[in-house]
Amino acid sequence: MRIARFSIDGNVAFGAVEGEGTGNAAGLVLDIIKGIPYADFELSGTKVPLSKVRLLPPVLPNKVVAFGRNYAEHAAELGNEVPDAPFAFFKPTTSVIGSGDAIEYPSFSSELHHEAELAVVIGRMCREVPRERVKDVIFGYTCANDVTARDVQKREKQWARAKGFDTSCPLGPWVETDLDPSDLTIQATVNGDQRQLGRTSEMIHSIEDLIVNISDAMTLLPGDVILTGTPAGVGPLNIGDEVAVTIEGIGTLTNKVIKRG
Repeated sequence: MRIARFSIDGNVAFGAVEGEGTGNAAGLVLDIIKGIPYADFELSGTKVPLSKVRLLPPVLPNKVVAFGRNYAEHAAELGNEVPDAPFAFFKPTTSVIGSGDAIEYPSFSSELHHEAELAVVIGRMCREVPRERVKDVIFGYTCANDVTARDVQKREKQWARAKGFDTSCPLGPWVETDLDPSDLTIQATVNGDQRQLGRTSEMIHSIEDLIVNISDAMTLLPGDVILTGTPAGVGPLNIGDEVAVTIEGIGTLTNKVIKRG
């Protein structure tokens, strides 16, 4: 099931996406969900065309835990070693935007990069998750773009500003709850030109590795997001560019880059 979060007439709701397509395609409709989708829920039967709503970030995470250098070719293209263990950092909730929202080019950077990623959405509160129970705590999967101020990342010893600035974490367009994430195509295009093309099977550390690793340290809450790393091909974004992240079985996350302020 595809679960979207949206606004219509000033109201915010979740809905199940019905029909075929990867964006605001003709024929896609939302069946509004009663309540929130993390527990048992009912469909209301009230349906609205997807083209008539504004898609919001599919979740409002308490935290976004991102893992870096989880694809060997991406680590190599930036001259980095592959870490022996999962390498985590955080993006604040204020960095999260949805499909169709604008990425604001930060004033303190002159080298902005896209990073297409598979995002895992947590479905229940959990801590110290055993490997065999990881699937039980996952709500679903969505597309992500770990937008990075590469010049700032290179010169600062930690990545809070380089990867945590406002609008640096596009998520969407919705969460797919029924998906095998082990071997999916990940693609990024800029103005229609392909930049990144990889498969989730190329991850160094699996989704199970990542969730076991981070849940050993902290409690994960429903709606929390885990970013699983990016394949090779990252590159520059300029003001006016439109960047799209497409993941097989999920859909397409699209954002335009604008001048901040």
